[in-house]
Parts: sequence; structure tokens; C-alpha cells
Amino acid sequence: MGRGKLRIYLGAAPGVGKTYAMLSEAHRRVERGTDCVVAFVEHHHRARTEVMLHGLEQLQRKELEYRGSVFTEMDVDAVLERHPQVALVDELAHTNIPGSRNDKRWQDVEELLAAGIDVISTVNIQHLESLGDIVESITGVRQRETVPDEVVRRADQIELVDMSPPALRRRMAHGNIYKSDKVDAALANYFRPGNLTALRELALLWVADRVDAYLTEYRSEHRVSAIWGSRERIVVGLTGGPEGRTLIRRAARLAEKGAGGEVMAVYIARSDGLTSASPKELAVQRTLVEDLGSTFHHVIGDDVSAALLEFARGVNSTQIVLGVSRRKGWQYVFGPGVGATVARESGPDLDVHLITHDEAGKGRGLSTVPRTKLGRARLIWGWLAGIGGPLLLTLLLSSVTPDLGLANDMLLFLALTVAAALLGGLYPALASAALGSALLNWYFTPPIHTWTIADPENIVAIAIFFGVAVSVASVVDLAARRTHQAARLRSESEILSFLAGSVLRGETSLEALLERVRETFGMESVALLERESDVEPWTCAGSVGPGPSNRPEDADVDMPVGDHMALALSGRVLPASDRRVLAAFAAQAAVVLDRQRLQHEADQARDLAEGNRIRTALLAAVSHDLRTPLAGIKASVSSLRSDDVEWSEEDRAELLEAIEEGADRLDHLVGNLLDMSRLQTGTVTPLIREIDLDEVVPMALGGVPEDSVELDIPETLPMVVVDPGLLERAVANIVENAVKYSPAGKPVLVSASAIADRVEVRVVDRGPGVPDDAKDRIFAPFQRYGDAPRGAGVGLGLAVARGFAESMGGTLNAEDTPGGGLTMVLTVRAAPLLQPPDHMDLAARSAN
Repeated sequence: MGRGKLRIYLGAAPGVGKTYAMLSEAHRRVERGTDCVVAFVEHHHRARTEVMLHGLEQLQRKELEYRGSVFTEMDVDAVLERHPQVALVDELAHTNIPGSRNDKRWQDVEELLAAGIDVISTVNIQHLESLGDIVESITGVRQRETVPDEVVRRADQIELVDMSPPALRRRMAHGNIYKSDKVDAALANYFRPGNLTALRELALLWVADRVDAYLTEYRSEHRVSAIWGSRERIVVGLTGGPEGRTLIRRAARLAEKGAGGEVMAVYIARSDGLTSASPKELAVQRTLVEDLGSTFHHVIGDDVSAALLEFARGVNSTQIVLGVSRRKGWQYVFGPGVGATVARESGPDLDVHLITHDEAGKGRGLSTVPRTKLGRARLIWGWLAGIGGPLLLTLLLSSVTPDLGLANDMLLFLALTVAAALLGGLYPALASAALGSALLNWYFTPPIHTWTIADPENIVAIAIFFGVAVSVASVVDLAARRTHQAARLRSESEILSFLAGSVLRGETSLEALLERVRETFGMESVALLERESDVEPWTCAGSVGPGPSNRPEDADVDMPVGDHMALALSGRVLPASDRRVLAAFAAQAAVVLDRQRLQHEADQARDLAEGNRIRTALLAAVSHDLRTPLAGIKASVSSLRSDDVEWSEEDRAELLEAIEEGADRLDHLVGNLLDMSRLQTGTVTPLIREIDLDEVVPMALGGVPEDSVELDIPETLPMVVVDPGLLERAVANIVENAVKYSPAGKPVLVSASAIADRVEVRVVDRGPGVPDDAKDRIFAPFQRYGDAPRGAGVGLGLAVARGFAESMGGTLNAEDTPGGGLTMVLTVRAAPLLQPPDHMDLAARSAN
């Protein structure tokens, strides 16, 4: 069974006639013999809409009770059982009553579609999830019922039900939308002309975008390459030159002349990445494009004209805006230029605008590879090979092999020219070619030792030698420099890849990043400076290295990051080619600083949230657990002070005992609350000293019945390094908790043992035990496990005990008791054992 089809009637506001249009479509389908039912339609007591329901089959709704009232919702099971061809479901964004099959009505519709039932539904533009903030800013009303945009976009057909704001307000005034008592308020608030106009524009633009998406999909499926001018879309070709801003503004004015015009700026970059426009100028132009509400695109292509036309046709553009070439007249011998090529090959369906600007005809230079500085040693060896090499070769050929032949002599001199180009670059190679030509003429071309050449063929040979030498030297120099640039770009890409990875992983700290900057550029110190405003002094947010700069003006290199932040480097002046990578480092440093501050704020917020959670739990606890003993004390005191009853001595003793028990319980609860507060605020300061365990543990058992605990503390245990007061409170809380859960007749066992440099105190009970997944939760504040009675405490005992144990360098964990129950293991540090003195030392001391 195939999936059903969804048709949606979209409106700009309530009352435009969506439900009426849906019901009209249902009547047309019924007349054609289609099995169509009303699954859920809300007529809102509108007479004309209610009349349209006549003659249509309506399924019974499902009744649900919520908060004492009965509501009706669509019965999805009834619709699935009836399984019509078409189901009418009104108000797609509706939120179902709790207890319904699904939370949202659009989820009910998804079930019907999955079952092969066609659905016709309605929705208003303000209910689309992505437009919630915009609608709220327009109307001042936040829509609680929303539907995901993707659900509406997936509809097989979307029909806009449109109505002008004046017509809708007249319909409202006539009482055709709301009841008469609500008309005035609606007209004065939500249905104001400005609100309705803005909502109508939102609906029209959303549907237009959807239609554009349909058109793009259709063109792609049918492989339509011709441009269909259904919408003015202007592509601006940018070179990264200063004329780009003029072109962007002119394209924006052209787009404003046509309704719904769109501007798309595109920069074509070569695939080798060795030649590119100014990154700073492109960044400025990108910002300008975004400020004008347009989009910026970066495309890779070696043939700029072909790539620009391919992009324009791909986005179904109708116009291309280019600047008049900056070439000088003589530079056109190298080609007609991008503008002329695009205009010639654009075809009749794509208009090309050539815009004049201030930079036109001023020259842009030929596309050359930037000169790269070679090392001092390479330049010296290059000049030695270019000047000394031909001289040595001439001496060698003249004295050793004088009859080698002119052709072979030329090849040897050519080899020296190539060597000079590899070592020192172009200029030593040119010098080698010129000197080699002169030496060949003087020493090896008849008549020798004269500048005249008898054979014309030798003239041609020497001329060809010089031309080939210069050409080879240029190519070798170009290849060497490109290799050097490729290595540099590879190094830059590795650095940028490291930065990108650190951004994604969030690993790099500010100090580590600044240290990486210092190592990468060989600086003495690096500092990240910031200030609140232009008149405030600079402050250092982070630095590495000795003597960092306190102001950007004092640094050898400074890289601004925004308006009020700068990266200051001291040590040496960087070449301009390194500033691009430095800018990436600076931007990353700002991101890392922001991340650290956000993390600090998040930690503070987490601490505040934890404090709020504890305060909330405290309020919940004191609302009952502290009031219960207070109520008992109050009742006993009131009874004792009553003159209406003559109490016997036994009764008075019983009431006084109840008062004492209540006061003891309050003292215990308040003590735990204060201890927990001290732990949360970090004000617990243990007074650590060495003490025997059997001096502390018995003192902690005073709050439990004598026969409820068995004590097993060996006298051979080493002393422990603890705060006796904190240890006593921790053991007391653990034992009281164990006694509370231990069944009658089964005393709690408190034992101790030494393990290496630690001493373990084990409190063993035979109670119900705790599952493994809950063993950590029982140590959280205000936690009580299982069916502990409300009056049994506020759930702080174990939390306080673990906090005290950790403050003394110990631990507190829970384990299962073999045979059933729970064992609390309190581990503390053992005091170091004193080594007995050696017998020889004792003898020496006695002799003295």
C-alpha cells in the first residue's frame, strides 16, 4: 500500500477561509464519486462553514476527560478502521489533549498518510515552527501550537488562501469570524492592518519559496538547462578588487526594481590556490553582501568565464553584473577578458551588465606568481654558478677539449644556466645566459677572439641559444618558486587544519595556543590584549614568554581581532605573507578566550543551579520533616500548660520524654543541614591529627540503642590521620542510617581492619540492600531510598558522611552484604609506623 497524499490550505490569519475552501474541495470530490469523510473539522460556530458540513460523512470524535472537563479529539483508530480515500483534518498544528494517541495532530495525520489515506488539512502561516520568533515580533503573541516546517514542505500540494487585510477586517466586523463580544478587541490587537499585511507577506514569500523549490526540482529532474525567467535573480561576479563594492550596490538597485529580486555574489578562485584576491577586501565585500540581504558564494574554477556562466545557469539567474575590465589596452593581446567572454557566451536568456567604475582601464597587471625570497646562501651560489661557471667552463674547454664542437659547447653553457636558475633564481640565470652567449661568440665561434661571426648559421645558433637559455631559466625559476610556495601553502594548511581541529574538539587552552603562536613564528613573547572601549586602557587576557607587550603599539607585530582585542607579538617583524596565518591564530585566540569565559559562566550557573536545587529540596524537607518534631513538641508543651486536664506523673513524664525526643530529632536534623551547608560552601576545614580509631567510633554510637550495634575494633590497628570530630559525625550518620534499615533482632556490625596504608571501617546491616544503579544516588543530598518514612530524616546523613570523609582525604562507598543487606565502607589514611631504633644507635647513645 502506497503512502497517501497530503494537501494543505495555507492562510495568513484566522478567518481567511481555509476550512471553507477545504470543505468546498470535499464536496467537489464527493460529486466525482470519491470516498471522502470528515475526520475532524472545527467550524467555530461560523454559520457558512457549518452549512458546508451538510452532506459530508462525519466520523464520531473521541471524548477525553482532562482536569474535570470533557474534550473531543479526532479518533485516529476510527479513521483507520473506516479507511476512506480522503480524510479532512482541520487545524494541522493543533496540540491534542493529554491522553490522546499522539501529542500533535500532525502526528495523527502522519499515521493516516502512512496507512495510504489522502489527507486535506489547513494551517496558518504563524504556526510554522521557523517563523515563531518573527510572528511574535510582529503581533506580540507567541504561538504555542506549532508544526515543523518540514511537515508542511513535504505536502504534495500547498494552496494559499489569500485575502486582503481590509477585506478580512470587514469580515471580522460583520461577525463572520469571532463572536460580537470579541470583535473590537481582535480588531484593535491581532487584526490590526499592519499585522495582517506583514503576515500576508510572510505567507506569500513562504509559498513563493516553495514554488521556487518545486521549480528547481522539476528543472533538475527533467535536465532543463535553459534559464526560465520566473524570478529576477542577479549574479554579481567579483574579482576581489576595489570595484566589487560598486558592483554589489548596483546589483542591489537592479534587484529592487523587480518584485522579489534576489542578488547572489560569487567569487571564482583558481583551483591551484596560488593566486587569489585580497582576503581583506573579499571579507569587506562579503559583509556588504550580507548587510544588503544577499548571499555570498565561493566557487573553484580555472576558467573564470565558464565557471561564472555555469553557476548562473545552475541557480536559474536572469542577469549577470560584471565590472568593466581594469586591463590597459595593450593587455588585451593576452585575451578578450572575462566580461567580453561572458557576454558572448551568455546566450539570449541571460542578460549581462558591464558596469563602469573608477578602477576601469587603470591596469591590473598580468597574472604572475608572487616573488618568493630565497635564502642568502642560495643567492650566493646562484651568482657564482651564473658568473663564475661560464668563465671556468670557457677555461676548461679552451685548454682541455678545444675541438668539442659549437653545438656541444652550447649545451654545456645551457646546463650552467639551468643550474644558476635552480640555485639563485631568474636573475643569476639571465646573467649566465648573457655571459655564456658572449663567451661562445668570443672563444668558440669563428673567427675567434673577435665579436664578428663569419657564418650566418652561427649567428642564428647563438641567438637561439640565448632565447632557449632565457626561456629555460624562466621556467626553472617559476617551477622552483611554485614548489617553494606549495611547500609554504602546505605548511599553512597544516597549521589551519590544527586550528580547525582544535575548534571542533575544544581542546586548546589560551596559553597553549599562544605558545603555539610563539613557536610557529619564532617570537620571544605573545600576548592577547583587550579593552572595554576605545578610551579604556589595554589589559592582558593571556601571555606567554618573557616581557610581553602591554600595548599593541609597543609590539613588533600586532594583529587586531575585532574592535577591542589584539594579538601582540614581540621578537621580530613578520613579512606580509605570514599575516594571513597570524590572523587565523588571532581569531582562534579570541574564540578560545570566549570559550573559557563561557565555560566559567557555565560552571557558575551550574553551581547556582545546584544551590537552587539544594535550597528547593531543603524547602521541601523542612516543610514536613522539621515541622513534624516541632508539632510534637508544640502539642506536648500545650498539653502540659493546659489547665483543663489533670496530668498524672506518668503522663507528665511521657510528655516530657516526647519533648526531649522531638528536640533531639530537631538537633540532629539541623546539625546535618548545617554540615551540608558547610560542605556546599567549602568552609569545612579539617583539623587533622593522629588518633586511635577505638577512641572515636564508640563516641559515634551514642545516638542509637545499645543493643542495635556490635562493635569489632581490634586494638592492634594503627592510628589514623583524621579530624576526630568529623570522623565521629561521619560514623554516627552511617551507623544511624544502617540501624534505621536493619530489621529487628539483627544488630548492625561495625568492624575495622588495616589494608596497606589505609584503615577501613565497615558498617554492615542486614536490611533490604540497594541495587547497583542506586548505590551512587544514595549519597546525593536529600535522597532517601525506598519506602523510608517521611519522618526518618531529610536524606542528608550519607551525603554529609561522604563529604566529611573526602575532606579528610578518605572515601565512602557502598557494597552489597553477602547474604543480603548493605555494607558502608569508610576508608581513611593510616598513620605512618615509627621504626624502632637500631641496637648500635642505642649503645652509642648510652656511651655518650
